[in-house]
Amino acid sequence: MSGGLSCASIHRQTSAGLISGVSVPFEVRLLRLIFLYILQQDKMPQTPPFPTMYGSNGYNKNLYKAKEEDYEGLYYHDNNLVSGSLEALIEHLVPTVSYYPDRTYIFTFLLSSRLFIHPYELMSKVCHLCVDQQRLTDPQADKARVRKIAPKILQLLTEWTETFPYDFRDERMMKSLKELTHRLSTGDELYRKAVQQMTQTLIRKLTTLSQYEEALAKINSSVTDRLTVLKTKPQSIQRDILTICSDPFTLAQQLTHIELERLSYIGPEEFIQALVQKDPLDNDKRCFSDHKKASNLEAYVEWFNRLSYLVATEICMPVKKKHRARVIEFFIDVARECFNIGNFNSLMAIITGMNMSPVSRLKKTWSKVKTAKFDILEHQMDPSSNFYNYRTALRGATQRSITAHSSREKIVIPFFSLLIKDIYFLNEGCASRLPNGQVNFEKFWELAKQVMEFMTWKKVECPFDRDRKILQYLLTAPVFSEDALYLASYESEGPENNMEKDRWKSLRSSLLNRT
Repeated sequence: MSGGLSCASIHRQTSAGLISGVSVPFEVRLLRLIFLYILQQDKMPQTPPFPTMYGSNGYNKNLYKAKEEDYEGLYYHDNNLVSGSLEALIEHLVPTVSYYPDRTYIFTFLLSSRLFIHPYELMSKVCHLCVDQQRLTDPQADKARVRKIAPKILQLLTEWTETFPYDFRDERMMKSLKELTHRLSTGDELYRKAVQQMTQTLIRKLTTLSQYEEALAKINSSVTDRLTVLKTKPQSIQRDILTICSDPFTLAQQLTHIELERLSYIGPEEFIQALVQKDPLDNDKRCFSDHKKASNLEAYVEWFNRLSYLVATEICMPVKKKHRARVIEFFIDVARECFNIGNFNSLMAIITGMNMSPVSRLKKTWSKVKTAKFDILEHQMDPSSNFYNYRTALRGATQRSITAHSSREKIVIPFFSLLIKDIYFLNEGCASRLPNGQVNFEKFWELAKQVMEFMTWKKVECPFDRDRKILQYLLTAPVFSEDALYLASYESEGPENNMEKDRWKSLRSSLLNRT
């Protein structure tokens, strides 16, 4: 992993887009170019501990005590873990009778360790250490000792299954989990019930994920190209956004429903999956190359692109200039309400759609639009100074969420491409291994800070009533391709120069003559 970025590499990353296989418009790629990262709040996940029925034998004051002293393979600075060998860090994860790892460490290591080791390999090592260190294979093992260590191991496994459930889509993970929990629960009804509860919760989460992925696939398969629809149905009977929803407040609320639902399915490990590179000290192996990955992060980026194209389609489709201007003003009001809600991702998608070239070139249409409100929104999302205005607004929304008195005030939906870009540059700009071969755990802490704030945001439940008709339209209404957008734009307001005329003729020939 390189310690910095060259201008050439930045250009390549921006031109190609952040996530391979996802087609993004040029305007969206430009908006993703960020050169700095910011540090987020020091909030980490906390899985609720097992019920107090375990009593003093199972839970005591040492359960959440972290090792603060140095030992072989780990290095501290001002009582903060800064580096260590991978094996020592793995050992630091495993509880003993007198020790349980700090929860911030558990999350941080489980999140970032996949830069070096597959989760199933890590689980195998953890199981091996648990069994060997606590002599769980010994049938004569001291039952009192087992009663002390079992709840701690179960708590670690619960932390893992609760926070990173998608790891357990891998059958090898489930096999190791079953083997270890079987050893812990044999002969003890109390622990057997705890294992059963943990396993059932995990299976429910994985089942819900599969159902969500199937629903997304069904939605995507039902979406068709708008130009094809226009050929088969007279435009007079075509639905548009204003016939479905003419209230900008309601539409902003339905957009927030979609945003929060899609955010809720993104696992923290997906950020690392998007970043993971071959490690020179890991035999050129690439993590996640051989089992099914969750792709909710990619699906969320695709939603941003779809919303941008839907906005552009709705603006370019009307024949009359007055109608186009009305649609623009409607989306400006929707965007403003998204800002008020704290839905910055939909806000930026709308702005991006309105700034696409086929829309921005409609000068006669824009002359009929009152743009003062739009100018304010563009100023809020201005990319200059590393999106300073947006980051200020985001901090304000975050503070409002922390002190919220209502569920609506808790909503914080970040401009997602910028969040990914922050994490990407943090990863690229800081080496994962130090020159001495040690794992750079300071980098891991910073990655965890970035991801954990997002984890807080995605847990918010949408307080608005659902409108199935509007949601269905937003998710499945046909949209124009980029070429079709240009064609519709030229049909609305004719080409202004020879280059546009040539393109118009070419598009008419290639698109309208397709069968």
